[in-house]
Amino acid sequence: MADATTGALIGKEAGLALAAGISMAGAALATAWAQASIGSAIMGVIAERPEEMMKLIIYMALPELLVLLGFVVSFLMLEELKVPVAH
Repeated sequence: MADATTGALIGKEAGLALAAGISMAGAALATAWAQASIGSAIMGVIAERPEEMMKLIIYMALPELLVLLGFVVSFLMLEELKVPVAH
């Protein structure tokens, strides 16, 4: 519902929390999609040339960086909210 004084649909806190969730979900979905296609290609190569396996593992690990970066971005957004993190 719109705020009568500012005309904003949602508050800053809700917007940042929503953006943090979307960034994490987007990064996770993109990584899953990338790893699905990379994984099937790698398995095909390993079936033909098993000695190449160790060289190809790095290609499977690279998309994980995308999830880690999404996680960092989410925490940076949540840090803006000044929400205490449970220990």
